[in-house]
Amino acid sequence: MQNAAESLLGLQTEKSASEVWKECLGLIKENVPFITYNTWFLPIKPFELEKSTLKIYVPNNFFVEWIEEHYNTLINKTISQVLGSDGKLAYVIYEEKISSEEQPELPFSSNGSSTHTVQSKPRDFETYLNPRYVFENFIKGEGNQLARAAAIAVGENPGQTSFNPLFVYGGVGLGKTHLIHAIGNKILERSPEKRVVYISSDAFTVEFVEAIQGDTVNEFSSFYKSMDALIIDDIQFLVGKEKTQDLFFQIFNTLHQSGKQVVLSSDKPPKDLKGLNERLISRFSWGLSADIQPPDFETRVAILKNKSEVYGINLSREILEYIAQNITSNIRELEGCLIKLLANSSLTSKEIDFDLVKKTVKEVSTNKQVNISIELITKVVCEYFNLEENKLREKNRRKEIVLARQVAMYLSKLLTKSSLKTIGLHFGGRDHSTVIHSQTSIENLVAVDLKMKETIDSLKNKIEMRVT
Repeated sequence: MQNAAESLLGLQTEKSASEVWKECLGLIKENVPFITYNTWFLPIKPFELEKSTLKIYVPNNFFVEWIEEHYNTLINKTISQVLGSDGKLAYVIYEEKISSEEQPELPFSSNGSSTHTVQSKPRDFETYLNPRYVFENFIKGEGNQLARAAAIAVGENPGQTSFNPLFVYGGVGLGKTHLIHAIGNKILERSPEKRVVYISSDAFTVEFVEAIQGDTVNEFSSFYKSMDALIIDDIQFLVGKEKTQDLFFQIFNTLHQSGKQVVLSSDKPPKDLKGLNERLISRFSWGLSADIQPPDFETRVAILKNKSEVYGINLSREILEYIAQNITSNIRELEGCLIKLLANSSLTSKEIDFDLVKKTVKEVSTNKQVNISIELITKVVCEYFNLEENKLREKNRRKEIVLARQVAMYLSKLLTKSSLKTIGLHFGGRDHSTVIHSQTSIENLVAVDLKMKETIDSLKNKIEMRVT
């Protein structure tokens, strides 16, 4: 009998840790819901098999506590089936990096006390972070300085700054998604063992509905509560979804109280998210809300230069400035123009010249018409009056500068769809009443002064020639 038992033990230990855990997973999969299996068991990796003890890798203490609380009986039964009555399970927890030469201490046994071992961990679940979105290729500009600086601080020290949550907001195509992905990528670059996930609020809602249908809400909630950094895009789409908001409120509280990082993006600041629970809006205001404004002319040129180099297109400064002058709405449209330009050049076997650029800009620009920008108007007016462009933004009352500024403001209101506030901001942060005064003054001069009328007509022709 003794020899038989020893032989049986010998056969048993010949199995690898991977083979034993694969057997265990097969049995576990038959006894738990699919989402539970994917969330709590599939990320676990086998480490080693010592006699009748199987050591497995788990992400953190939360994982151990959850499995022990909810599936301890199933685990013990499964281990006994696969390894025999003496079978034990031990957890090796990845929370910090240690050198590969260090051997793990005796870890936690599923029917004993905890002595958790710490090691560096491989990726055990999908983060959904885009590796292309990093800080290194996010172009810094006047309109994104605060958001970018805060994002870098969070990426380097998640959960430990006053920027928690970090709430990034702004219009479509301005780089919000790039920025919040960059935070997640920076966190993992510095600390690969961290649990970081990116998800859109729409996808979060869909997963929640599936969890309700599959009676796995606890598992769903616990998975997100186990994150070191939770990054949710387009949070405005939670408006009107009361149950999803309630669950997210619980997840947010757990993460924030545990010193974990929450990063959110939206098209509006928290206070303007009508239909969102007031207690959520209040919590979003605990940290920092940073907006991203449309890129100014210089930033658009820098973005185009960077993107053109990525796509392998060599464009002259003149072409870059032309595109930047005429496509002003957002970064996405700038990138779309470059892609279209590359496609037009390839399909027609033509070199990228000014004519092809003008044709492409017309094709991709909003409403199929080239946009006249305030920057272009300012440039043309300053050339006409022989002034430096920054003079129009200064608090300078010299007669010729005041006239040029009023003309530029008048033409900006006449030839663009920009608001009075936007026009005022472009000319040194002046308020809307100054723009109205300039518009009225030039209109009155045009009505009585033939020379002024000719000046305005000439400037309009020069501006329109630049964009046709």
